Amino acid sequence: MAANGEGITTVTGRPDAELDLRGVICPYNFVKTKLKLESMEQGQILSVLLDAGDPIRNVPRSVSNEGHTILSQERVEGSYRVLISRREDE
Repeated sequence: MAANGEGITTVTGRPDAELDLRGVICPYNFVKTKLKLESMEQGQILSVLLDAGDPIRNVPRSVSNEGHTILSQERVEGSYRVLISRREDE
């Protein structure tokens, strides 16, 4: 992993799980992301595809507020791919 200067880390390799939430409106895209993260093991990586606009603004912020780590965000064919590391349980 390497930091890109914006507080987001670049990750190589395959994620442990993927969600395609293109076309899913807020807040449902966040709810689906949160539920998927809760079903995953600590430190596993989730890849989420999101639409531009509210989804890419709101989902990463809400996930961060839940204590998970945004590893990267990249534009992919008119959408965005966000890689999220599931938080450690307390």
